[in-house]
Amino acid sequence: MEERAAFGHVSVLLEETIKGLAVRPDGIYVDGTLGGAGHASVVAAALTTGKLIGLDQDADAIKAATKRLKPWEERVIIRRSNYEHMVSIVRSLGIEKVNGIMLDLGVSSYQLDTPERGFRYQTDVPLDMRMDDRMERTAKDIVNEYTEGEIYRVLRDYGEEPFAKNIAKHIVRERAHAPIATSGQLVEIICAAIPAKLRFAGGHPAKRTFQAIRIELNRELSVLEASIDGMIDLLDAGGRFCVITFHSLEDRIVKTAFRRAEHPCTCPPEFPVCVCGKKPKGKVITRKPILPSEKEQEENPRAKSAKLRIFEKE
Repeated sequence: MEERAAFGHVSVLLEETIKGLAVRPDGIYVDGTLGGAGHASVVAAALTTGKLIGLDQDADAIKAATKRLKPWEERVIIRRSNYEHMVSIVRSLGIEKVNGIMLDLGVSSYQLDTPERGFRYQTDVPLDMRMDDRMERTAKDIVNEYTEGEIYRVLRDYGEEPFAKNIAKHIVRERAHAPIATSGQLVEIICAAIPAKLRFAGGHPAKRTFQAIRIELNRELSVLEASIDGMIDLLDAGGRFCVITFHSLEDRIVKTAFRRAEHPCTCPPEFPVCVCGKKPKGKVITRKPILPSEKEQEENPRAKSAKLRIFEKE
């Protein structure tokens, strides 16, 4: 489809997510990461009297999704916003509860494949990496303004980069001569900070650093951690929450939150009865995450690290 090609969007775990949502024709569903509306278009097509609310902070995504969802526009509401505002946006529409929520986390294929967005380490472009171009701060500001200790923390925590300390040291040393303005400059610095024999041991040497800076800039993990409980509470009884993650840090947050919602009791194990009063919110449908099939991984290599977890509200 033209809009799919234009946005460069390939929906990961599409059938599994739609099945997991258990879409009702009269239900209300929220896609918190609308992207090119791959998942959302299937949900919209299944609705009769129901509604689909789509959120995305990326202006290009909003444009592409609006075009793709036009055949069902009478049952679709689109807002440009980070999903951290999902609850307030839904409530502003006069809706108290929804029947399903889906999140497809991480960076989109379109964002990766559009060089001027600055997400790629394979192309020498200005360091940007903003998912929302209304943000003032860019990746360039992080690289040039964070202290050595702060850069080390970001690379260690969000990139799980084994050479985080040395890369941070090299960045600070190089920017003392002139600001680091492009991805090409940053890649050179990263390569110089990693021993030659280990440089390509885990894929491209800049992969983990670029991931870490992107996560820090766009607050990806902190937004997820702060929002997930509120989204669970937004679900009506029997409502489903489907989350697709692409790396272990995201998946850990989702797994922990779903488990906590299913078993919220904080009483010591030796207590004969619960006295904390915390009641389960529902149940985890996926004891183990759903992974892409071998066929999907072959057709879309970026799907290889995807994991789908599903929670059902009581």
